[in-house]
Amino acid sequence: MFTRCLVCHTPFPANEELERYATGTRIAYDPVRGRLWSVCRSCKRWSLAPIEERWEALEEIEKLVTDRAKLLSQTDNIALLRAGHLDIIKVGRANLTEEAWWRYGRELTARRERHQKMTFIGTAAAGAAIAGGLLTGGSAWLAAWFLWDNAPDKVADFARWIRFGSTAWYGHEICQRCGFVFRAVDYKRRAGLILLPSQENGTLGLTLRCPKCGEYRAGEGGLHLTGREGEQTVRRVLAYHHHAGATDKKVRSATRLIEEAGSAQDLSRIVVKQGRRLGDLQRTGAIALEIAVNEAAEQRLLELEVSCLEAHWRAEEELASIIDGELTPLPLLDHLRRKATGQA
Repeated sequence: MFTRCLVCHTPFPANEELERYATGTRIAYDPVRGRLWSVCRSCKRWSLAPIEERWEALEEIEKLVTDRAKLLSQTDNIALLRAGHLDIIKVGRANLTEEAWWRYGRELTARRERHQKMTFIGTAAAGAAIAGGLLTGGSAWLAAWFLWDNAPDKVADFARWIRFGSTAWYGHEICQRCGFVFRAVDYKRRAGLILLPSQENGTLGLTLRCPKCGEYRAGEGGLHLTGREGEQTVRRVLAYHHHAGATDKKVRSATRLIEEAGSAQDLSRIVVKQGRRLGDLQRTGAIALEIAVNEAAEQRLLELEVSCLEAHWRAEEELASIIDGELTPLPLLDHLRRKATGQA
C-alpha cells in the first residue's frame, strides 16, 4: 500500500476509520467503476490506489458511508461526506437522508452542558460564601438570599461576555429619516431586532428601530443590515441568545421543523415570514432558526468546495480509466467492480 502522494510525495496521514484502507484522511471512491483514490491535503491531487488493494477497501468504505457517514453537500456527480475525522468523496449520487444540521444540534447540547457547569460554579461559590460566614451584620440574611439567587446567573453571564463581548455589530449607518448615526448594536437590545429574509440570496438580515425617530421601515429609516454583514450579525445574535444551549428533546424538535420545511432557507422564510422580532419567536423556532442560518451559510461554502472536487474528479477519472484499461485485464476489472458493488 502506498503511503505518499504520487504527485508531490507528501506523506498521507493515517485514518482510524478504515481497517483496510488507512491511507489519508480524505479519500474518494467510485463504487460503480471500482475506483479508489487518496486525496492529498497539500496539492489536492488524487492518487489512484493499486487495483489489487481496492475491492475489500471499497466494501468497507461503502458500509461506512451507509451506516455512519453524514452528508455535507452534493451535486449530481459528487457527494462530500464525513465519518468521524475522515472526509469521503463519493462519485455518484448519494441517496442519504442525513443532513448537516446534526453538527449544530450537538453544539447546542454542548452549550447546555457548559452553561450548567457555570451555574453550578456560581451556586457553589455563593454557598461557600454563606457557609463561611463572609456575610455578617443585620442584613446578612438579605445579602445571603440575593447572593444565592443571583450568583449562578452572574457567573454564566460573565462567561457569555467573555465569549461574545457586549456588541454584535460595529459600523456607521445613518437613519434616513432623522439622521441618527448607528455605531453599534448591543446584545442587550436583541429582543427588539427584527429578522427578515433578504430578497437577494435567501440569507437573513436584520432591522433595528431608530431610537430617535422610531422609524424602522426599509427606505424610510432605522438600521438595516443585509447580505453577508446582516447574516453574520444574525448568526452572532442567535448564538448569544442561545448561550444556555438546549436539551436533546428541544434540538430534535427544532431539526424536525427544518425537515418539515424542506430546507434551511425554507425554514428561515417560514419562521421570520416578512419580518419578526427575535423576542417574539418561540424557543423551538428560534433554535431551529439558528441551526438553519448556520447550515445555509456552511452549505454555500461546501457547494463551492464540492464543485471544485467535481472538476478534480473529471480529470482524475479520465486518467484512471486509461490506467485501469491499459494495465488491468478486462475480466479481472469487471469481477472486481461487481464484487465492490455487491453484484458478484
